[in-house]
Amino acid sequence: MPSIRIVRTLITLAVTPALLLVSSCSRHATSEVYYLVSANLSLTYWKTATAGFNQAAARYHVTGRVVGPDNYDPQAELQELNRAIAAKPAGILISVADEAMLKPAIDNAMAAGIPVITMDSDAPSSHRLFFIGTNNLAAGRLGAERVVERLGGRGNVVFFTIPGQPNMDERLKGYKDVFEQHPEIKILDVVNIKGDSRNAFDNTMQYLAQTGVAKVSAFICLEASSGKVVADAVRRQKATDRVVIAMDVQPDTLSEIQDGTIEATIAQKPYTMAFVGLKELDEIFHNKPKEFALDYSVDAFSEYPVFIDTGAALVDKVNAEMYAKAAAAHQ
Repeated sequence: MPSIRIVRTLITLAVTPALLLVSSCSRHATSEVYYLVSANLSLTYWKTATAGFNQAAARYHVTGRVVGPDNYDPQAELQELNRAIAAKPAGILISVADEAMLKPAIDNAMAAGIPVITMDSDAPSSHRLFFIGTNNLAAGRLGAERVVERLGGRGNVVFFTIPGQPNMDERLKGYKDVFEQHPEIKILDVVNIKGDSRNAFDNTMQYLAQTGVAKVSAFICLEASSGKVVADAVRRQKATDRVVIAMDVQPDTLSEIQDGTIEATIAQKPYTMAFVGLKELDEIFHNKPKEFALDYSVDAFSEYPVFIDTGAALVDKVNAEMYAKAAAAHQ
């Protein structure tokens, strides 16, 4: 028969894991609220990010709220950010549609002790803690290398973008960096689509219909919604010899790659960005300093990184089906 001391030890060993579990869960509560703020929430890209954010909220037993306009509207995003700040949440994850417009509110949140992390599109001039997302400069270079290869180092290109949105500005710079090494590749135009993919369609149709001007050899989309409509325009004008580079792995983009109208796209990981974003905010909230520093990037002993790179990849006919299957598995 075991001694009383041994029995007590066995009981302690049996109870300790349960106590640890209770202790772990008690660290969190659904009253702990974290916000994801963005524009263009109607895009598949942001639906994927929302799924990652909600999955992290469920994992950590907290409340996650996703707010922002369905379309590209920085002013509406600012209004939602200010509402989120007024609610005094445990933390805010934000994709910055317009750095100049959103920076003051981000700084106000940090000054109020609300941790702010940027994802997808950064605001490096703000006091945000750090950025989670794609190395957009590298993503631009990745796309540019494919364009150079397909054009044989010679041709005219047109970009579709939203100037002032930091992630797209960085992608454009990445393309330009590579094209500078190939002087026979000329940039004819950088079109501001103003958050509306129909502008990309209209401009593509106009360029393809023009005669007596320099031929556009490649159309490059720096945001998610333009790839499909540019492919539509190219097909309508029977100009499928033109190179189309898209951004992100929306289902219609992958379909156009498999059909051969889009040459390639650059895949990002919005699910991962949002999941890791909430996880990091939760860690910060439960280990918050008495006061946030204005710039942790100059502190060699900081607990916070400057940038968490979630990765990017070139997707073409070789691997498009794999990405399509992965997306279908998570629907």
